[in-house]
Amino acid sequence: MYIMQQELSASAQRVQRALEERGFGHCKVVELPSSTRTAQEAAQSIGCRVEQIVKSLIFRAKQSDVPILVVASGANRVNEQQLSALVGEPIEKAKASFVQQRTGFVIGGVPPLGHLTPMRTFVDQSLLQYDEIWAAAGTPFAVFRLTPQELVAMTGGEVIELVQNK
Repeated sequence: MYIMQQELSASAQRVQRALEERGFGHCKVVELPSSTRTAQEAAQSIGCRVEQIVKSLIFRAKQSDVPILVVASGANRVNEQQLSALVGEPIEKAKASFVQQRTGFVIGGVPPLGHLTPMRTFVDQSLLQYDEIWAAAGTPFAVFRLTPQELVAMTGGEVIELVQNK
């Protein structure tokens, strides 16, 4: 399964603090010996199904230049046309520099909370069917376990059907 290290990296500690500040201190960040950069790698490292992995995807609204967060099941792809319609303007996948500047985290380790910039958030409703899910926690090796209800509460996200199966 996974091994909890004694001391977390700075980015993982930042996520743990954000969890505690929002009342989710019972969600514990762990750093794994193997990569969790992709949903498939995370599922293999944790020992869960890829559908239980929470992908935190950052999009950029083209006109307003604001970040949009989509937290989706690792098995799903975001329907970008639908997202654009919900946001009310054209969107694009954010470049790595935009993601790091707005969230403070690198792609592959972006958590669903603790970002430098507040952002509108959408939650993939297909995540709600699981008892437990796993989200990135600041690095491509750090994760934390939570429930779908906790995900919705901690992100303030709007639950929608926003994905198309891969």
